[in-house]
Amino acid sequence: MQFGIFTVGDVTTDPTTGHTPSEAERIRAMVTIAQKAEEVGLDVFAAGEHHNPPFVPSSPTTMLGYIAATTERIILSTSTTLITTNDPVKIAEDYAMLQHLADGRTDLVLGRGNTGPVYPWFGQDIRQGVNLAIENYALLRRLWTEEVVDWQGHFRTPLQGFTSTPRPLDGIAPFVWHGSIRTPEIAEQAAYYGDGFFANHIFWPASHTAQMVRLYRERFEHHGHGPAANAIVGLGGQVFMAKNSQDAVRQFRPYFDNAPVYGHGPSLEDFTSQTPLTVGSPQEVIDRTLGFREYVGDYQRQLFLMDHAGLPLKTVLEQLDILGEEVVPVLRKEFAARRAAGVPDAPTHASLVAAAQASAVAEEVAA
Repeated sequence: MQFGIFTVGDVTTDPTTGHTPSEAERIRAMVTIAQKAEEVGLDVFAAGEHHNPPFVPSSPTTMLGYIAATTERIILSTSTTLITTNDPVKIAEDYAMLQHLADGRTDLVLGRGNTGPVYPWFGQDIRQGVNLAIENYALLRRLWTEEVVDWQGHFRTPLQGFTSTPRPLDGIAPFVWHGSIRTPEIAEQAAYYGDGFFANHIFWPASHTAQMVRLYRERFEHHGHGPAANAIVGLGGQVFMAKNSQDAVRQFRPYFDNAPVYGHGPSLEDFTSQTPLTVGSPQEVIDRTLGFREYVGDYQRQLFLMDHAGLPLKTVLEQLDILGEEVVPVLRKEFAARRAAGVPDAPTHASLVAAAQASAVAEEVAA
């Protein structure tokens, strides 16, 4: 099982000091956080894509390409690549380029985002959001798997004899997770293609996430990709830790109360009881995270949101130390011990290359 962190890249005033980082300061902090994630033994660092204040990561591939040059092992992903408002031709080329620069250490989460005005900013209609996601991804797959593409659809100009460059590394496209909080059509899309489904498990109650994952698993099996239990699932999550829960709550409360996403809404206590947000001791985070398996089944990737709401870089790095030293080693051991036989690991470039080679050998033998 893979463990990592994702960032939304918000520029938020620290409510305890009044300090607001500059865009440059926040971007550099995200790079430092990614490097720290590798240092403490995490598997994945994922960056969001936003085109509006107070967020800065408008170009995930630029950031991840830089991080690739300064790391050796960690998988570089996205917490959302906007499949609806980005041209699929540009996605195909940008992420294939990143794949080469990172020696295969990359995949991506496709999503529609949560900022309505982004659609007209990029010449699209929000009322076509799901249709854009479906059509654009169908084209993206062809651009990665076919050398020469002739194509015509509803939302962009036709392609005639087009070849996306560079070609995917080793002929294997980056693995795709389809991310959604609330849209059954996206779970169906992930299942149809046999791709991963990433439920950003941070705002809705467990019952909702369980329902979405169950739908994806049932449709994954329906489309002939294997047993429902073997579908590829990822979850988001949010944590803040201290040695004891009272200190964690006291330290995190001002950040929660003023956060741009959920600040000035439900109380911290209500939010932690009704969603997967965990504010407490390392053991409480371990117990809560292990509990996710009870309602989504065995899954392959767990990402945590840790660097948001104005938390200073020093605090985030301390959180990563706790996560890497006290939490993830226990989670690895416990999830492995509980995992049912036959459940696959999260796909990596190496595993996808090996599977393609084995398939080719099998075809030769059959011929």
